[in-house]
Amino acid sequence: MAKIKVLFSLLALGLAFASCDDNDDTPKYKDLELNISGLEDLGTDYVYEGWIIVDGTPVTTGRFSVDANGELSQESFSLDYEDVSNASTFVLTIEPSVGDDPAPSSVHILAGDFNGTSGSLSIEHAAALGNDYTTAAGKYILATPTDDLDTNENSGLWFLSLETGSPTVGLDLPTLPDGWKYEGWAVIDGTPVSTGTFTAFDVADDFNGFSGMNAGPPFPGEDFLENAPSGLTFPVDLESGVAVISIEPYPDNSAAPFLLKPLVGNIPSGAIDHTTYDMGQNLNFPTGTVSR
Repeated sequence: MAKIKVLFSLLALGLAFASCDDNDDTPKYKDLELNISGLEDLGTDYVYEGWIIVDGTPVTTGRFSVDANGELSQESFSLDYEDVSNASTFVLTIEPSVGDDPAPSSVHILAGDFNGTSGSLSIEHAAALGNDYTTAAGKYILATPTDDLDTNENSGLWFLSLETGSPTVGLDLPTLPDGWKYEGWAVIDGTPVSTGTFTAFDVADDFNGFSGMNAGPPFPGEDFLENAPSGLTFPVDLESGVAVISIEPYPDNSAAPFLLKPLVGNIPSGAIDHTTYDMGQNLNFPTGTVSR
């Protein structure tokens, strides 16, 4: 009889513990809220993906797209309560929409540390591009060094300076992390045309498909002499156009400039070839907040 009483006592104790577990008030999920402006539509091949860093490990918060008006397809994400509560940093990446690796890509566009229940997001954070563009500067000239004619000199755009009398580096920009490249552009009659991508400012970029037969200078740039895109005619006078330096995700599936354009220069009407012109800063980068 005593054994039966002990057995019932142990059973009652076990039920008491189970009852305590069942009544645990700790929630299983917690919402993560994004409020981001300035992002753009990535098309069908790529999406944005958020990540929280928990004890040094990235945990996905979910994927979303952005429409032509900059509106996010999803701004609230229900996640594991402990993960959200213990997260130190939020990172936003660009990922392939199909066949993506489960780990974050190298293309980090925004990041921010949590300070209590929220954090501010920017490209300057070390987990994003990690660069401050407030000192960015650029210079360019018009010239066509890749042919032997002197009658079309306003049909070439080169990001260099002739202020000392000899060609020198024309761009003063931060070094980019993995996943990003700079790209030069000439906006011709409203159409942006690439001069090529690059990561260094004292070597030629990776494109010369519009240039002539001669070698170009060891700087980013392009002559617009042949193989004009549809709707344009080369050679072309670039005066009253626009010179642009963008920051592009790599790999890049778009033929248009990405939303990050730190330097822009309006090419003067009546621009003179072999004259050094300044570019201005254009620091309209995406920003936002993350809340938990």
